[in-house]
Amino acid sequence: MKGKVYLVGAGPGDYKLLTLKGLECIKKADVIVYDRLANKNYLKEAKENCEFIYVGKASSNHTLPQDDINRVIADKAKEGKIVTRLKGGDPYVFGRGGEEGELLKEEGIEFEVVPGITSAIGGLCYAGIPITHRDYASSFHVITGHLRDDDKENPEINWNALANTNGTLVFLMGVANLQKISSNLIKEGKSKDTPVALISWATRSNQRVITSTLENVYETAVRENVKPPTLIAVGDVVELRDKLNFFESKPLFGKNVIVTRSRTQSSSLVSKISDLGGNPIEVPTIKIEKIENNIALENEIKNIKDYTYLILTSKNAVDIFFDKLDEMDLDSRVLANLKVCAIGSATAKEIKNRGIKADIVPEKFVAEYLFEELKDILKDSDKVLIPRAKNARDFLVDKISEICEVKEVHIYETVLDDSKKDEVLEVLNSEEANYITFASSSTVTNFVEIIGQENIDKLNKLKVISIGPITTQTAKDLNISIYKEADIATIDGMIDCIMNDK
Repeated sequence: MKGKVYLVGAGPGDYKLLTLKGLECIKKADVIVYDRLANKNYLKEAKENCEFIYVGKASSNHTLPQDDINRVIADKAKEGKIVTRLKGGDPYVFGRGGEEGELLKEEGIEFEVVPGITSAIGGLCYAGIPITHRDYASSFHVITGHLRDDDKENPEINWNALANTNGTLVFLMGVANLQKISSNLIKEGKSKDTPVALISWATRSNQRVITSTLENVYETAVRENVKPPTLIAVGDVVELRDKLNFFESKPLFGKNVIVTRSRTQSSSLVSKISDLGGNPIEVPTIKIEKIENNIALENEIKNIKDYTYLILTSKNAVDIFFDKLDEMDLDSRVLANLKVCAIGSATAKEIKNRGIKADIVPEKFVAEYLFEELKDILKDSDKVLIPRAKNARDFLVDKISEICEVKEVHIYETVLDDSKKDEVLEVLNSEEANYITFASSSTVTNFVEIIGQENIDKLNKLKVISIGPITTQTAKDLNISIYKEADIATIDGMIDCIMNDK
């Protein structure tokens, strides 16, 4: 089998600034070779058996020299594997992608290059600085900030030309040489009052921007303890930052939020936090395991005409139930003679995506409120089908069975996902997180089981957000103090809790 390499630009850091083609390359890869500035969350999009090789480079601290990185990429491709080389920014903008491509060509290995958004443009944009502007700069110049250590001039850098252009200058990887950069530009005629911006961790929720002048920027950087990775933007466009700084104005900018749900369930909450400028830290606490070869479910579907109500309590239940219909060569028409009930707007939305509008959705998205709506309309002649999780609460089944016949069918179970215990404790010990969210009782109990009872006190340093009263009570029973509970038991309700927290 012939291997292939994709040299993929991962963009400047914001998770959503990856191209569609880049995402495709991640999903098809057998091996992903990634660096320090590529967003690690992209690795979650890889297939299950993908091999990950970290070759990150920090300033003056390289995990692997470039020649060794080239060798790893080539050797893995020669094994017949699809290799995605995931690089921060763009592979050809000081990403050394050209060197990697040259070696692959020499060794007869097929490769493609997938461009990415370079931090030189995207990073400035998120700092509120347009790299060009008709009134300020009609050109831009991107320069390496890696200068020689022997104080001799880099022959390829024409400081005089740079100093005497009216375009925007962007230095990548140059914070360690900031004093040399500023002094060289001033020496060659650049005004000492030229605005300068230092943009650290551009496009991420921990983005930090310091502004100064060319004359004072080095002293400013020392005083403010500016560290790599930092972009250096020089030019009058920096003055537009106050007007165009959209990113740092987002309501959750700078907030770190731990999200405790299953990977599939957390995507909506993670996406919303990210869109609002926050940093979602995913901690899967449960894995959803579908019950395979579910003869019990098949039997009830065969007899679906005997039922008058179908109750679906989660998105997982909807997916598994309707997938089983499809597997049995049936569709939603078999549900024509019964009423469909949903607990939660997300569940109702998923049912609608399957072509059916739920007949009953309680005002509050818990079993007790659904029962309140059903108890006055159910008759003893009714028959209710509830396909749901194996370890779900008994309340609904017990209360409905007092009125009419009810059939509960287990279609999946939630099991503890303790694969990230060390990662979780590291986050809790770092004290970087501001909030932690719990969207079900099982996430609370599983989270405590993962970290251990002895570490519960670490949660006291966080603002704990609960989705609703049942989850809140579970947390209290485990001696976890709830900071806020969502007014409406939805993902949006939890987001509102955080946004409205002053």
